[in-house]
Parts: sequence; structure tokens; C-alpha cells
Amino acid sequence: MRRPRRNHPAKFKAQVALEAIRGEKTIAEIAAHHEVHPTQVTSWKNEVLEKLVGIFGGDSSNRDERERIRELHAKIGELTVERNFLESALGKFPGLSGKR
Repeated sequence: MRRPRRNHPAKFKAQVALEAIRGEKTIAEIAAHHEVHPTQVTSWKNEVLEKLVGIFGGDSSNRDERERIRELHAKIGELTVERNFLESALGKFPGLSGKR
């Protein structure tokens, strides 16, 4: 019979991942001690290592996001000007209306 699905708290995941990073025990030993699957331990370890890179060098992703927002704001402005121009140009022709 299968075990019911368990939700582990973040503190537990961090503790297990740090044990795996330290390398004092094998992944299999850590998994057996904490009663989780070895694949899960490896997954938590990799997640921690990926996020550590972001903590110490994470400025680049934040800059990329700010640049993307700047580009999107410029595009919104461009589309607004284009819409206003077309709306006013359409109003100059008799019998046509830009409004619905």
C-alpha cells in the first residue's frame, strides 16, 4: 500500500538540502534518515544551489526585468499614439466613425 502524499515544510527541505550540499553523508543515507526519496533530496539540493547563484549575483536578472518593463512601456506609448492618430484621422472622413 502506498503512503499518503506528504507536504514538507520549507525549513525541513532546507535542512535536508544543506546536509546534501555538505557531503558528509551520501544522498541515499540522507534520504533514508529523513524518509524521503533520494531523487527528492537531489532536487532540493539543486534548487538551493540555483537560488544561491541568484542571491550572490542576482542583479543581472533584476536588470533584465527592468529593461523588459521599459521596452513594454515604450511599446504601450507607441501603440497609444498610433491609436489616437488613427482615431482622429478616421473622424475627418464624412460618414465614417471611429467609435462604435
